Amino acid sequence: MLDKQKLTEIFKTLLDWLYLAWRWLDKSLKTLLKPPTDTGAKSEDSQAPANKPTRYWLYVWLGILLLSLLAGGEKPQGQEIPYSQFLTLVNADKVDKAVVTQHFINGSLKQADKELGEHFFTIPLWDEPLTKNLQDHKVEYVVRSGDNWLSNLLFNWIIPIAIFAGIWMWLLPRMTGGAGRGFLNIGNKIKIQQEASKITFDDVAGAESAKQELKETIEFLKSPEKLQKLGGRMPKGVLLVGSPGTGKTLLARAVSGEAGVPFFNISASEFIEMFVGIGAARVRDLFEQARQKAPCIIFIDELDAIGRSRGGPAIMGGNDEREQTLNQLLTEMDGFDPTAGVVVMAATNRPEILDKALLRAGRFDRQIVVDKPDLIDRIAILKLHSKAMQLDPDVDLDTVAKRTPGFVGADLSNIANEAAILAARGERDSVSMADFEAAIDRVMAGPEKKNRLLGPEEKRRVAYHEAGHALVAETVPTGQPVHKISIIPRGVSALGFTLQLPVEEKYLSTEAELKDQLAILLGGRVAEQLALDSVSTGAQNDLEKASEIARNMVCYLGMSEKLGPLIYGQRQQLQFLSGELSEQRNYSEETARIVDAEIKALVEDAQQRALDILSTKRKLLNQLADLLQEKEVIQREEMLALIVKKSK
Repeated sequence: MLDKQKLTEIFKTLLDWLYLAWRWLDKSLKTLLKPPTDTGAKSEDSQAPANKPTRYWLYVWLGILLLSLLAGGEKPQGQEIPYSQFLTLVNADKVDKAVVTQHFINGSLKQADKELGEHFFTIPLWDEPLTKNLQDHKVEYVVRSGDNWLSNLLFNWIIPIAIFAGIWMWLLPRMTGGAGRGFLNIGNKIKIQQEASKITFDDVAGAESAKQELKETIEFLKSPEKLQKLGGRMPKGVLLVGSPGTGKTLLARAVSGEAGVPFFNISASEFIEMFVGIGAARVRDLFEQARQKAPCIIFIDELDAIGRSRGGPAIMGGNDEREQTLNQLLTEMDGFDPTAGVVVMAATNRPEILDKALLRAGRFDRQIVVDKPDLIDRIAILKLHSKAMQLDPDVDLDTVAKRTPGFVGADLSNIANEAAILAARGERDSVSMADFEAAIDRVMAGPEKKNRLLGPEEKRRVAYHEAGHALVAETVPTGQPVHKISIIPRGVSALGFTLQLPVEEKYLSTEAELKDQLAILLGGRVAEQLALDSVSTGAQNDLEKASEIARNMVCYLGMSEKLGPLIYGQRQQLQFLSGELSEQRNYSEETARIVDAEIKALVEDAQQRALDILSTKRKLLNQLADLLQEKEVIQREEMLALIVKKSK
């Protein structure tokens, strides 16, 4: 028998072997899980921390596998026999002992059999009165559960919990979008983009008035003591208001870059969750982080997501969460020290729906309108976006800027990018003016519908329609010069278009200019009627625009002699900087009849002017329509050459 010292030595040797095996396994897993690196990559030890979680999970599963092998419990022994044969052996008094478990019966014979041997096992049928049968034949039997405590613990608890935990750990990053903030992104912490922006005002073209306003904010952040000496305080909040794509976020980043301070960038929609209180906690966390990094800038994009006017019925708790978040934001803006150097900047394109408490002095002290760029700003923006492009000598960015009135910075960036894509599609080494022209047409009217082929009659009708617009535009005193005429179908429903190029930026229109615009809009319909003796549905959009201009002249611009300089009807803008309006009539039925008569008279006068012009230039109309059918696209130079030739 082994003594105590010998057993200790054997146990120690076994532990040493287990330790060596574990070291070998750990090193093998490190090598196996290490990502491929280059020659100058980090060493194995430096890569180990990144692989620790994976290795630890493998250790857990290997441990579970080892325990499952050790937790076997009772095992079947001998040869399996049918249960009927087992009953026959019992009835013949040949069975000596039996171990009965939940799953099988281990038995031994009184005398070894040549075929079965001494031991056997069988799968029982538990509806038999087995106990009485064994007792009657004096078989010594033992009843066991078949599983030991380790097996029960392993298979009933450890393995199910481990499987559930593994599935949860796999699903968690996918349910949270990789943020790791818990189920459905619930949590007080919020992922904030904190950075010292490298963008400066040199990277922002145009918006000179907005930049001038923001430069003072930069001075406050850089040298707050200058204002404090005079007894003043720096503004707590700056609200940037403007149409989508005008560069509000870019300006905020430029302020951070010029001031050289951290920039906390977050979208207002990230505060809102399905449970009340989460958004308010995130606002507190945001301002707490900002105080620790002061001086800094907090920029909240799309402020209207949480800043809507309070009030109204709460639907499923949604308003409660938004209002609590707004209340917390108001409290934080009131509570932090203005000398701490934290400036809150926000951007929105819907200031009309913001809560008045947000806009009062002491919160968002400054409201800066970032307007759409004018001609000079558009030229500067195009130069900025085309700086890295290979341009042909024929590219005239001034002309491109003139062709894009009303476009914002994002639109101009898209045009420059589309021009580069078209040049790459044509496998050219540089971007030409034709690429910019095609890019503008694509953005304004949609892509060419090359598979939409017009029949000869439709093509002829569209050609006369566009030729009528062009000739009237070139004839009326205030008409803008025609730049291009096209009868190539584009977009959803445009079968052709006549593009006019403004000579200069204009911010108001006279009565004569509006009447000329009415004549130009009706020129296409009049040309169809004059040349083809019928009109078509192609003039629907022209009639809508003409009716709107005439109604504005009569009801809102005081350009009617009968009605005088009064406004008839009330308008309310549904959304800031948008064309959506709601109208309410505040005049009598008698006045309404006069209004309708005046609108009709303006449109009919414009139609008669267009008819007189096109009747006088009937041969030129036919020649221009024929040229359009032949070439499909006519530039201004070709149209002028035809007009000069006709005049001779």
